[in-house]
Amino acid sequence: MTLVPTPPRMPTAVWALGLVSMLMDISSEIIHGLLPVYLVSVLGASMATVGLIEGMAEATASIVKIFSGVLSDRLGRRKMLALAGYGLAAVTKPVFPLVASIGAVVAARFIDRIGKGIRGAPRDALIADITPPEIRGAAFGLRQSLDTIGAVLGPALAIALMALGGGNYALAFWAATVPAFAAVLVLALGVREPPDTKPNPDARLPIRRADITVLGAAYWGVVAVAFVFSAARLGEAFLILRAVDLGLGAMFAPAVLVVMNLGYVVTSYPAGVLSDRIGRRGLMAAGFGLFVVANSVLALADTLPLALAGIVLWGVHLGLTQGILSSLVADVAPQAFRGTAFGTFNLVQGVALLVGNAAGGLLWVAAGPQATFSLSAGLTLIALAGFGALTWLRRPGTD
Repeated sequence: MTLVPTPPRMPTAVWALGLVSMLMDISSEIIHGLLPVYLVSVLGASMATVGLIEGMAEATASIVKIFSGVLSDRLGRRKMLALAGYGLAAVTKPVFPLVASIGAVVAARFIDRIGKGIRGAPRDALIADITPPEIRGAAFGLRQSLDTIGAVLGPALAIALMALGGGNYALAFWAATVPAFAAVLVLALGVREPPDTKPNPDARLPIRRADITVLGAAYWGVVAVAFVFSAARLGEAFLILRAVDLGLGAMFAPAVLVVMNLGYVVTSYPAGVLSDRIGRRGLMAAGFGLFVVANSVLALADTLPLALAGIVLWGVHLGLTQGILSSLVADVAPQAFRGTAFGTFNLVQGVALLVGNAAGGLLWVAAGPQATFSLSAGLTLIALAGFGALTWLRRPGTD
């Protein structure tokens, strides 16, 4: 009888990083669940402005990620950069309740996203460094799952705070500061740099032709697919405003994020574990296909329950794809260049998010939400076709 080897134990630091993500996401989603409606109904921003803000904010985060990723490789110090990023995000939170103008809100949103950019690539590279390859998918799925629990709790707290405060946005925004600073404390005390992480003097910017070769064809194939797929991934503001258009009250707008993230949280960790056992390809393809269905439902929805069903499917697709995409990057990137690999990957995603969200906002204004979600579905089909052409991906559990 052949004994099945017992999987390695999940490192404590992965749990700590997941808790950090959860706390920061509680904070961020309290604000982001209310921000689209706050911008449109209180500050008078247009839908096109909201789309541009969302796309540019996420693009800013992704541009910064390449610098922090390369720097984490060069210094061999990933925790320090992650701590700086989470700290910067925390100090922006009091701006939202203190200043009520579009300019101030946009500035705070951008600085918050810079913090996200600083922490993102070093944190993901740190997870890859401290996790055995056999459970890498589970590790990324666990962090994503805990992050998404925060994304469920944050909007739920936003609804409760708005109800208790009689629609007082400032009260909800102030409450968001508490978990943000708690996240910084957990990271500072609960995570240690792995002892075998060494500085890599070859990590540099700008990336040169030799660096492109070092990262390899498999890596760039994943990046190319991620670009098209990310262009299809509209920001959460579009989901919120679609539900509001179909009758959801402004006070309950954060419920959209609760619904979406419930679908996300129940699938991300199981998907990561399953991808370690059966491979990543089939699950990713299923996630792409489900995203086409979700966008089709949202394009055709004429009632709020139907739109909410599409939003649940949107969340499930995230659970099937986001952690696994990070696992694929870790699978195919050289260890000494993991920070660079994650930074470049996120930069490309950010550019795609900027293009996709800006185009989605303009298309919404010109032709309505049906056209916006139909475009997203079409781009996802292109990404699915591209992913099918990636025949050289490594199997999970190899390095």
